[in-house]
Amino acid sequence: MEIQELIFYYLHENTKTIEVNFRLTKDSEEVFRSDIFDLTEAETFGYNIISNDLDILDEFTDDDYEDDDWSDFESVDEEVLMSFMNEYYIVNPEKLPKSEFI
Repeated sequence: MEIQELIFYYLHENTKTIEVNFRLTKDSEEVFRSDIFDLTEAETFGYNIISNDLDILDEFTDDDYEDDDWSDFESVDEEVLMSFMNEYYIVNPEKLPKSEFI
């Protein structure tokens, strides 16, 4: 059992949680699973899912963006999120959500 792909995720900054729709390698294309994780739980596993890496903004070199304050910009590191989820479900297999059809 391994996470094959992240279909959707949404970071709830006010509650410090992340909602994730994903598919396992054993799931068909018509199936997905949903879960919500507390970011502090990921940190207890040693994963920092949230990144303040501004490299993703390199494509925005237009002068219009020079005055913007990007210091509070946070993004989700998808590779780290998938690694955390894989470990989380190995340790807690009973918490793996049931599959749902699209």
